[in-house]
Amino acid sequence: MKLLHFILFLITFSAYAQNDIKSKLETTTEFKVDSIIGIDNFGTTFFTLNNTLIKKQEDKLLKYSNVQLGTITSANSFNPLKINVFYKAFNTVIILDNRLAEIYKIDFNQTEDYKNVSHVSVGSDNTIWVFNQDLMQLELYDYRTNTTRARTLPIENNLLDMVSNYNSCWLLTKKYIYKYNYFGSLVSKTPNNGYTNIKESNENIIFKKNNTLFYHAKNSEITKSIGITNLLISQFFVTNEIVYIYTDKVLYQYQLKLK
Repeated sequence: MKLLHFILFLITFSAYAQNDIKSKLETTTEFKVDSIIGIDNFGTTFFTLNNTLIKKQEDKLLKYSNVQLGTITSANSFNPLKINVFYKAFNTVIILDNRLAEIYKIDFNQTEDYKNVSHVSVGSDNTIWVFNQDLMQLELYDYRTNTTRARTLPIENNLLDMVSNYNSCWLLTKKYIYKYNYFGSLVSKTPNNGYTNIKESNENIIFKKNNTLFYHAKNSEITKSIGITNLLISQFFVTNEIVYIYTDKVLYQYQLKLK
Protein backbone atom coordinates (compact mmCIF):
# COMPACT_ATOMS: atom_id res chain seq x y z
CA MET A 1 0.00 0.00 0.00
CA LYS A 2 2.85 2.41 0.82
CA LEU A 3 4.44 1.63 -2.54
CA LEU A 4 1.14 2.42 -4.30
CA HIS A 5 0.84 5.77 -2.49
CA PHE A 6 4.41 6.61 -3.46
CA ILE A 7 3.76 5.81 -7.13
CA LEU A 8 0.60 7.94 -7.12
CA PHE A 9 2.58 10.79 -5.55
CA LEU A 10 5.21 10.59 -8.28
CA ILE A 11 2.54 10.62 -10.99
CA THR A 12 0.79 13.63 -9.46
CA PHE A 13 4.07 15.47 -8.96
CA SER A 14 5.21 14.87 -12.53
CA ALA A 15 1.84 16.08 -13.84
CA TYR A 16 2.03 19.43 -12.04
CA ALA A 17 5.76 20.09 -11.82
CA GLN A 18 6.33 20.53 -15.56
CA ASN A 19 7.81 23.66 -17.07
CA ASP A 20 5.43 26.47 -17.91
CA ILE A 21 4.09 26.84 -21.42
CA LYS A 22 5.68 29.98 -22.79
CA SER A 23 3.60 32.71 -24.35
CA LYS A 24 4.21 35.94 -26.23
CA LEU A 25 2.12 39.08 -25.85
CA GLU A 26 0.93 40.05 -29.33
CA THR A 27 -1.50 42.93 -28.77
CA THR A 28 -3.03 45.05 -26.01
CA THR A 29 -6.34 46.73 -26.82
CA GLU A 30 -8.51 49.03 -24.74
CA PHE A 31 -11.96 47.46 -24.82
CA LYS A 32 -14.65 48.78 -22.47
CA VAL A 33 -17.50 46.25 -22.40
CA ASP A 34 -19.53 44.36 -19.81
CA SER A 35 -18.29 40.92 -20.87
CA ILE A 36 -16.66 39.24 -23.84
CA ILE A 37 -18.44 36.19 -25.23
CA GLY A 38 -15.86 34.97 -27.72
CA ILE A 39 -13.41 35.75 -30.51
CA ASP A 40 -13.15 33.62 -33.64
CA ASN A 41 -10.26 32.85 -36.01
CA PHE A 42 -11.06 35.92 -38.11
CA GLY A 43 -11.06 38.36 -35.21
CA THR A 44 -14.84 38.67 -35.05
CA THR A 45 -15.67 39.58 -31.46
CA PHE A 46 -18.90 38.85 -29.59
CA PHE A 47 -19.52 40.83 -26.41
CA THR A 48 -22.22 42.32 -24.22
CA LEU A 49 -22.67 45.98 -23.37
CA ASN A 50 -25.66 47.43 -21.54
CA ASN A 51 -27.42 44.04 -21.67
CA THR A 52 -27.09 43.93 -25.46
CA LEU A 53 -25.27 41.20 -27.38
CA ILE A 54 -23.00 42.75 -30.00
CA LYS A 55 -21.11 41.17 -32.89
CA LYS A 56 -18.16 43.25 -34.10
CA GLN A 57 -16.65 42.29 -37.43
CA GLU A 58 -14.05 44.84 -38.49
CA ASP A 59 -15.99 48.13 -38.31
CA LYS A 60 -19.43 46.54 -38.65
CA LEU A 61 -21.67 46.08 -35.59
CA LEU A 62 -24.72 43.85 -35.21
CA LYS A 63 -26.82 43.99 -32.04
CA TYR A 64 -29.42 41.89 -30.23
CA SER A 65 -31.40 42.97 -27.18
CA ASN A 66 -34.42 41.48 -25.42
CA VAL A 67 -35.22 43.55 -22.33
CA GLN A 68 -38.37 41.52 -21.63
CA LEU A 69 -36.21 38.57 -20.61
CA GLY A 70 -34.06 40.50 -18.17
CA THR A 71 -30.29 40.30 -17.96
CA ILE A 72 -28.19 38.10 -20.22
CA THR A 73 -26.69 35.33 -18.07
CA SER A 74 -24.45 33.81 -20.72
CA ALA A 75 -24.03 33.48 -24.47
CA ASN A 76 -22.11 31.10 -26.70
CA SER A 77 -20.73 31.92 -30.15
CA PHE A 78 -18.93 28.61 -30.80
CA ASN A 79 -21.35 28.06 -33.71
CA PRO A 80 -21.70 31.56 -35.25
CA LEU A 81 -24.71 30.37 -37.26
CA LYS A 82 -26.61 29.29 -34.13
CA ILE A 83 -25.61 31.52 -31.21
CA ASN A 84 -27.35 30.72 -27.94
CA VAL A 85 -28.22 33.45 -25.43
CA PHE A 86 -29.33 32.34 -21.97
CA TYR A 87 -31.59 34.34 -19.66
CA LYS A 88 -31.55 32.45 -16.37
CA ALA A 89 -34.12 34.62 -14.59
CA PHE A 90 -36.73 33.59 -17.18
CA ASN A 91 -35.36 30.06 -17.75
CA THR A 92 -35.19 30.87 -21.45
CA VAL A 93 -32.70 30.41 -24.29
CA ILE A 94 -32.75 32.37 -27.55
CA ILE A 95 -31.05 30.94 -30.66
CA LEU A 96 -29.71 33.58 -33.09
CA ASP A 97 -28.37 33.35 -36.63
CA ASN A 98 -25.17 34.99 -37.88
CA ARG A 99 -26.99 38.32 -38.23
CA LEU A 100 -28.25 38.09 -34.63
CA ALA A 101 -31.82 37.49 -35.75
CA GLU A 102 -33.95 35.15 -33.65
CA ILE A 103 -34.33 31.58 -34.95
CA TYR A 104 -35.83 29.86 -31.90
CA LYS A 105 -37.07 30.78 -28.47
CA ILE A 106 -36.86 28.01 -25.87
CA ASP A 107 -38.90 28.68 -22.74
CA PHE A 108 -38.21 25.78 -20.38
CA ASN A 109 -41.09 26.91 -18.18
CA GLN A 110 -43.45 26.00 -21.01
CA THR A 111 -41.88 22.79 -22.29
CA GLU A 112 -43.60 19.51 -21.54
CA ASP A 113 -40.48 18.23 -19.79
CA TYR A 114 -39.85 21.15 -17.42
CA LYS A 115 -36.20 21.96 -16.77
CA ASN A 116 -34.77 24.39 -14.23
CA VAL A 117 -31.63 25.35 -16.14
CA SER A 118 -28.51 26.90 -14.60
CA HIS A 119 -25.98 26.53 -17.47
CA VAL A 120 -26.23 26.34 -21.25
CA SER A 121 -23.63 25.45 -23.88
CA VAL A 122 -23.38 24.55 -27.56
CA GLY A 123 -24.30 21.19 -29.10
CA SER A 124 -24.25 19.87 -32.64
CA ASP A 125 -27.08 20.13 -35.15
CA ASN A 126 -30.14 21.59 -33.39
CA THR A 127 -29.10 20.77 -29.84
CA ILE A 128 -27.79 22.56 -26.79
CA TRP A 129 -26.32 21.17 -23.60
CA VAL A 130 -28.29 22.29 -20.53
CA PHE A 131 -27.67 21.60 -16.87
CA ASN A 132 -30.83 20.78 -14.95
CA GLN A 133 -30.08 22.05 -11.45
CA ASP A 134 -33.13 20.39 -9.88
CA LEU A 135 -32.00 16.95 -11.02
CA MET A 136 -28.26 17.80 -11.02
CA GLN A 137 -28.07 16.28 -14.49
CA LEU A 138 -26.56 17.31 -17.81
CA GLU A 139 -28.98 16.99 -20.72
CA LEU A 140 -28.59 17.26 -24.49
CA TYR A 141 -31.74 19.04 -25.63
CA ASP A 142 -33.05 19.13 -29.21
CA TYR A 143 -34.95 22.40 -29.53
CA ARG A 144 -36.49 21.55 -32.92
CA THR A 145 -38.23 18.42 -31.66
CA ASN A 146 -38.51 19.49 -28.01
CA THR A 147 -36.89 16.24 -26.90
CA THR A 148 -33.95 15.25 -24.73
CA ARG A 149 -31.50 13.18 -26.75
CA ALA A 150 -29.23 12.28 -23.82
CA ARG A 151 -29.27 12.57 -20.06
CA THR A 152 -26.40 11.84 -17.68
CA LEU A 153 -26.47 10.44 -14.18
CA PRO A 154 -26.65 13.10 -11.42
CA ILE A 155 -23.35 14.67 -10.43
CA GLU A 156 -22.20 14.83 -6.84
CA ASN A 157 -21.80 18.55 -6.15
CA ASN A 158 -22.66 22.00 -7.47
CA LEU A 159 -21.56 23.05 -10.92
CA LEU A 160 -18.94 25.82 -11.22
CA ASP A 161 -18.56 26.01 -14.98
CA MET A 162 -19.44 24.19 -18.18
CA VAL A 163 -17.95 24.12 -21.68
CA SER A 164 -18.61 22.05 -24.81
CA ASN A 165 -17.97 21.54 -28.50
CA TYR A 166 -19.89 19.49 -31.05
CA ASN A 167 -18.63 16.18 -29.64
CA SER A 168 -18.05 16.57 -25.91
CA CYS A 169 -19.13 18.46 -22.81
CA TRP A 170 -17.09 19.15 -19.68
CA LEU A 171 -18.53 19.93 -16.24
CA LEU A 172 -16.33 21.63 -13.65
CA THR A 173 -17.44 21.10 -10.06
CA LYS A 174 -15.65 21.88 -6.82
CA LYS A 175 -14.41 18.32 -6.47
CA TYR A 176 -14.33 16.84 -9.97
CA ILE A 177 -14.02 17.49 -13.69
CA TYR A 178 -16.43 15.39 -15.77
CA LYS A 179 -16.19 14.79 -19.50
CA TYR A 180 -19.19 13.40 -21.41
CA ASN A 181 -19.57 12.36 -25.03
CA TYR A 182 -22.41 13.21 -27.40
CA PHE A 183 -24.43 10.25 -26.14
CA GLY A 184 -24.29 11.41 -22.52
CA SER A 185 -21.83 8.70 -21.49
CA LEU A 186 -19.16 9.55 -18.95
CA VAL A 187 -15.74 9.56 -20.62
CA SER A 188 -13.65 10.63 -17.64
CA LYS A 189 -13.89 11.88 -14.07
CA THR A 190 -10.81 13.50 -12.54
CA PRO A 191 -10.17 15.49 -9.36
CA ASN A 192 -10.42 19.26 -9.52
CA ASN A 193 -7.24 20.78 -8.13
CA GLY A 194 -8.72 24.15 -7.25
CA TYR A 195 -9.79 25.31 -10.73
CA THR A 196 -12.73 27.70 -10.96
CA ASN A 197 -13.20 28.18 -14.72
CA ILE A 198 -12.77 26.05 -17.82
CA LYS A 199 -12.43 26.67 -21.57
CA GLU A 200 -11.94 24.36 -24.55
CA SER A 201 -10.15 24.60 -27.88
CA ASN A 202 -9.92 21.61 -30.22
CA GLU A 203 -10.41 19.21 -27.29
CA ASN A 204 -7.57 20.90 -25.37
CA ILE A 205 -8.68 22.22 -21.98
CA ILE A 206 -7.62 25.44 -20.27
CA PHE A 207 -8.31 26.00 -16.59
CA LYS A 208 -8.18 29.09 -14.40
CA LYS A 209 -7.01 28.94 -10.80
CA ASN A 210 -6.66 32.27 -9.00
CA ASN A 211 -4.86 34.39 -11.62
CA THR A 212 -3.03 31.55 -13.33
CA LEU A 213 -4.06 29.62 -16.44
CA PHE A 214 -3.30 25.93 -16.95
CA TYR A 215 -3.22 23.98 -20.21
CA HIS A 216 -4.18 20.32 -20.52
CA ALA A 217 -3.60 18.95 -24.01
CA LYS A 218 -5.93 16.26 -25.33
CA ASN A 219 -4.68 12.70 -24.89
CA SER A 220 -2.20 13.91 -22.27
CA GLU A 221 -1.82 13.16 -18.57
CA ILE A 222 0.05 16.40 -17.91
CA THR A 223 -1.33 19.81 -16.98
CA LYS A 224 1.04 22.76 -17.44
CA SER A 225 0.76 26.33 -16.27
CA ILE A 226 0.80 29.05 -18.92
CA GLY A 227 3.52 31.65 -18.49
CA ILE A 228 1.34 34.74 -18.16
CA THR A 229 1.91 36.84 -15.05
CA ASN A 230 0.82 40.03 -13.31
CA LEU A 231 -2.72 40.08 -14.70
CA LEU A 232 -5.97 40.06 -12.76
CA ILE A 233 -7.89 37.74 -15.08
CA SER A 234 -11.57 38.65 -15.34
CA GLN A 235 -12.24 36.51 -18.42
CA PHE A 236 -10.20 34.38 -20.77
CA PHE A 237 -10.77 32.69 -24.14
CA VAL A 238 -8.76 30.38 -26.33
CA THR A 239 -8.85 30.15 -30.12
CA ASN A 240 -6.46 27.49 -31.41
CA GLU A 241 -3.09 28.60 -29.93
CA ILE A 242 -4.13 32.15 -29.05
CA VAL A 243 -5.21 33.11 -25.52
CA TYR A 244 -7.30 36.24 -24.97
CA ILE A 245 -7.39 37.71 -21.48
CA TYR A 246 -9.77 40.47 -20.49
CA THR A 247 -9.07 42.50 -17.38
CA ASP A 248 -9.59 46.06 -16.25
CA LYS A 249 -11.15 47.11 -19.59
CA VAL A 250 -8.12 45.89 -21.54
CA LEU A 251 -7.97 42.89 -23.90
CA TYR A 252 -4.64 41.07 -24.09
CA GLN A 253 -3.78 38.65 -26.88
CA TYR A 254 -1.08 36.02 -26.24
CA GLN A 255 0.40 33.50 -28.65
CA LEU A 256 1.09 30.16 -27.00
CA LYS A 257 4.33 28.36 -27.79
CA LEU A 258 3.24 24.75 -27.56
CA LYS A 259 6.13 23.21 -29.48
